Amino acid sequence: MKIMNFLNEKAVSGNLTATTKEEVIEELIDLLLKAQVIKDRKKLIKILLDREALGSTGIGQGVAIPHGKSESVKELVAAFGISEKGVDFDSLDGEKVFIFFLLVAPEDSAGPHLKALARISRLLKDRYFRDTLKAAKDEKTLLKIIKQEDSKK
Repeated sequence: MKIMNFLNEKAVSGNLTATTKEEVIEELIDLLLKAQVIKDRKKLIKILLDREALGSTGIGQGVAIPHGKSESVKELVAAFGISEKGVDFDSLDGEKVFIFFLLVAPEDSAGPHLKALARISRLLKDRYFRDTLKAAKDEKTLLKIIKQEDSKK
């Protein structure tokens, strides 16, 4: 599975301004709204925050993958963002999060949702890849880096 199969190119930000977990989720949802791949902002924010209440999606090493399922999407969609300052996301390792992948899957899809989570997790285990993303200066560069990594595996 390739990340670019579900990451909307218009839903990428190299400069998230959020300072809290809730604000990050709202900012990433807004990117998906702007890209016109989702409609119900309020409902999606609730779904994602409810998921966070079960346990943080901050997986450590400066990475978080907030995710949820909603009947408002017909296929898996993702937004991506980098926070220069980092955000306290209740990560498993207690560290701030700089790299965010937000996934929204259709209500009835387990397979693609899990494959996407696994793919993102695997890629972001690579410190060089994480550091390269964090050093990117703009969205165009971020997309180029992700596409290059996508083509490798």
